[in-house]
Amino acid sequence: MRYILSILLLLTLLTIATTADAGYRDIFGKEFLTKPWAGGLVEESVCIECHTSDIIKPEFRDIPQEWKKSWHYHNDVSCENCHGGDPEDAEMAMSPERGFVGTPKYSEVPEVCGKCHIGILKNYLESGHGKALKASKTGPNCVTCHGSHNIQKASIKIINESRCSKCHSYERAKIMKQALFLTEKKIRDIDNDLKKLKSEGVFTDEEDKSLFRTHVEYRTLFHTVNVDLVKQSTDKFVKKLGLIEEKIDKTFKELEFRKNFSVFLMMVFAGLGIVIFLLSRTYKD
Repeated sequence: MRYILSILLLLTLLTIATTADAGYRDIFGKEFLTKPWAGGLVEESVCIECHTSDIIKPEFRDIPQEWKKSWHYHNDVSCENCHGGDPEDAEMAMSPERGFVGTPKYSEVPEVCGKCHIGILKNYLESGHGKALKASKTGPNCVTCHGSHNIQKASIKIINESRCSKCHSYERAKIMKQALFLTEKKIRDIDNDLKKLKSEGVFTDEEDKSLFRTHVEYRTLFHTVNVDLVKQSTDKFVKKLGLIEEKIDKTFKELEFRKNFSVFLMMVFAGLGIVIFLLSRTYKD
């Protein structure tokens, strides 16, 4: 009799121990892994096939590998999104009828990037950078700071003496970097906290979207290259990011409570098991 009771008790403990976290993990598995920012795979296109073959000039063969290391690749932005054309039809891949534009002229690069980065394009064109490009056709464009195919997720690391001093003194850029530091740090900290929650199986879709929207707005503002405007807007961004942090802190506390409660239940049932075992022996004696 006591063996049956012990087996039933063990099964009950296992069920309780796994139930506390099951909600998070199930939702994570069903929902988060299907989201675009989970890192969707991009199918090989005729563009990739051609650029990795012997028929293409050697200087163009590294482009697919550079792109596959980029932020664009990890967000499903492919060749045709920037260059147009048909990625599924080899004969029409470079046809103007399918929207192929090839490599844009240097002065037209901002408009190509601005097809997606609309707010950034507006601020860039009104900035000193944008005005310099339009006036001289040689001022800095998007590629000057971000590169072309191996484009990485933007951060204030992009502002450095080596890059900025190619065109002007680093002093003004340094002041801009200092003005951005607080907001950048909070974004980075929140991003790391969200990664920790995901590793625990927590579904963070709402917080991810809030951070993404705030991040985009922040990047858009930066492209004004207006230090005073950035300083004036810092409090607004800190307040928005603070609201996200509050939700994350609440989730961490709830997660800790669930873990502690699971341990508490295990201890309670373990105690009950011992009592039942002792009672069964007493009854037998």
